[in-house]
Amino acid sequence: MRAIVTRLCSVLACGLVLAGCGNSKPAEDLADPRLRMPAGSIADVGSLFSPSRGSGADRQDQGGALGVNAYLWRGALETLSFMPMVTADPFGGVIITDWYQPPGSGGERFKATAFILGRTLRADGIRVSLFRQVLQGGNWADAPVSTAAAAEMENKILARARELRVQQVRRD
Repeated sequence: MRAIVTRLCSVLACGLVLAGCGNSKPAEDLADPRLRMPAGSIADVGSLFSPSRGSGADRQDQGGALGVNAYLWRGALETLSFMPMVTADPFGGVIITDWYQPPGSGGERFKATAFILGRTLRADGIRVSLFRQVLQGGNWADAPVSTAAAAEMENKILARARELRVQQVRRD
């Protein structure tokens, strides 16, 4: 009986491994020079996070070679830079900040999570979730955040992303 269970687990594990291979990119996609960095090119690593990679049409539509729109990505990073970052995943499009206590606020702190939802620069391409806690009896307790605050943060990110795009178009 134990041998059967072991074999069944092995077959399931192999099946999962093979199923995971189904999402890999075809070899012809790797031939695209925009998807490759020259070997040993340390200077090119910095350009991975800037919207200057790819052809002009690609930059306007997609904003670079990231998994998400590079203008929205940079706009979100710059807009949220006043808060300490916990995680920033440019390929998944997720930015998570740590708790931030504004100077002079006393017993209140905020945290943000930004999701870049696609490769195009669109108003619905960014979602921000804000979290707020207040100090009550020496402990932090969750408190409501107005939906207008999250919308205002999204609008600031969009405005910065548009500025970055205009700057890039002017340079080209």
